[in-house]
Amino acid sequence: MTEPTLRTSHLFTLSLTVDPNMTDIGETPYGRRRIGTVTGGTFEGEELRGTVLPSPGGDWLLLRRDGILQLDVRITLKTDDDHLVYMSYRGMRHGPAWVIEQLNKGEKVDPSQYYFRTTPWFETSSEKYRFLNRIVSVATGRRDPAGPVYDVFQVL
Repeated sequence: MTEPTLRTSHLFTLSLTVDPNMTDIGETPYGRRRIGTVTGGTFEGEELRGTVLPSPGGDWLLLRRDGILQLDVRITLKTDDDHLVYMSYRGMRHGPAWVIEQLNKGEKVDPSQYYFRTTPWFETSSEKYRFLNRIVSVATGRRDPAGPVYDVFQVL
């Protein structure tokens, strides 16, 4: 068996703003479903930077019965040189009850106190950024009072 070696390179840091008035679908067979609208944001890295388009964009959240918050996010990035990139990611956030309670109140919590990881995918027609169509990436997240922040890494 060959074990993979994981090397990463920082792609960008993504900061999102989310409308606090979420659509609450309620208890479903899978858990409590809520949908949040991503209203904007920014991203910045060595090779690309820009803004997050305010709409359409959203976060289809599922609070599973085991306490894990499952994310399903779809947004459009607009680079500072006017290229569009569709970004989607799935992930999860969980931690001790007291930490999650603080996060839900909008309080700042040390990210080492909870697990927050995602797997972003990209899609673009831009020749300049077409490398995004051919990479695998992972991200570490934190929940700041203003919204989620992700450090996105390309897996080399």
